[in-house]
Amino acid sequence: MKILAIDTATEACSAALLIEEQGEVTIDEIFEVCPQQQSQRILPMLDELLSRNNLNVSDLDALAYGRGPGSFTGVRIASSTIQGLALGADLPVLEISTLAAMSQECAKRCQVKHVLSLIDARMGEVYFGLYEYDLQTGVVSLLGQEAVIPPADVIHRVARILPEKHESIMSEFGFAGTGFDAYRQELGEKLQINGIKVNYPSAKYMLPLAKKMLESGNTVNVEDISPVYLRDKVTWKKLPNK
Repeated sequence: MKILAIDTATEACSAALLIEEQGEVTIDEIFEVCPQQQSQRILPMLDELLSRNNLNVSDLDALAYGRGPGSFTGVRIASSTIQGLALGADLPVLEISTLAAMSQECAKRCQVKHVLSLIDARMGEVYFGLYEYDLQTGVVSLLGQEAVIPPADVIHRVARILPEKHESIMSEFGFAGTGFDAYRQELGEKLQINGIKVNYPSAKYMLPLAKKMLESGNTVNVEDISPVYLRDKVTWKKLPNK
């Protein structure tokens, strides 16, 4: 199994490759924080990653990308890049939430069961996702729904999804995303962060989610790629004649 993943949805830009052969798993990644340079960096990253692993795109089994939420331009860069690669090599596509990718990394690094991910959505809002880590599958799953909400509503939404965890959120949760620093005052004292916090999604941590999706057949065709922006006023235009 060989899966290539990319993400350009935030200030970070990353590409990662999973190679599983005869029970052995190898993961290679290139990750940079390079605001407003993702469109210039992502293709050289892909070329370098494939070259140093002696692979062509046609050798892959699937392509994965960070489907948002995040920067409108950044999400479009990733989706259009994957569109081009998938069309050229006739490969299935795996769509990975950027909030899930950050939660996956946070759960693994912080050894926590629940992760709250918030990306600064500008305009006084955050992209919200609450995730739970499953020890058996080794991946996170979404609790409730992802949403774009005012930061002042975050605590109330967590309480509705996991009422029994509301009072212990500081000590038992992991936190990921730029929303915490951007809206520290609005989020309140219960979300003070101790220890490791993941700031940006990484293609490396999309790979476990992508692998599980590929094994379960949860792929999409290139014409059905559907980036997620969460704001209703933003829409995605498919390829011409599709």
